[in-house]
Amino acid sequence: MLSGARACVFDAYGTLFDFASAAAGCAGDLGEKAGALTALWRDRQLQYSWLRGLQGRYVPFWQVTGDALDYALDALDLAHDGALRGRLMHLYRTLGTFPEVPEVLGSLRRAGFATAILSNGSPEMLASAVSGAGLEAAFDAVLSVDEVKTYKPDPRVYQLAPDRLGVPVERIAFVSSNAWDAHAAAAFGMPAIWCNRYGQRRERLPGEPEREIRTLVDLPALLLPR
Repeated sequence: MLSGARACVFDAYGTLFDFASAAAGCAGDLGEKAGALTALWRDRQLQYSWLRGLQGRYVPFWQVTGDALDYALDALDLAHDGALRGRLMHLYRTLGTFPEVPEVLGSLRRAGFATAILSNGSPEMLASAVSGAGLEAAFDAVLSVDEVKTYKPDPRVYQLAPDRLGVPVERIAFVSSNAWDAHAAAAFGMPAIWCNRYGQRRERLPGEPEREIRTLVDLPALLLPR
């Protein structure tokens, strides 16, 4: 159990929202390429955000997401289908949540935890995802990197959480399915929890997540008194 946490802050994509659900919604058009598109789209989305952060060339995550999709469609010989691109981008605005998300958030709220999202996503993207999932009442704050015009893992992004919630950084549990994100939050001073949904190997990066879980089902047992 992690004692002393008063708030729980979540990454959005891959942690709360299933980014694979966009391609799944176009499975009839993508066929056997659906899995490859999801992986390549996500890989380039992250790489472009990191590279833009390093170069100091910020654009909203919606553009990064579109640029990454264009690369993935081209790489899979699907770039000719403009209608498919439009559908995929539309579906990305209202990604499905992982099944345990509503109940886990509800349990934390009932226990008095402050809850928030801290994401690379642009404000409009996050608002659409949250409202599409019916989770408007589940968060005290939905925080976007757009406020500081750079991307994770820049420390200025993680500073948004204590600034907005008014909770000391050491009392904010941070949860992400991205190991690099959990490491960065831990290096910043947050007790971090890596939700290793995809069975990945441990990263060798600064900071060390305090716990590793497989899904958010295991989160309440770490944070709530028994």
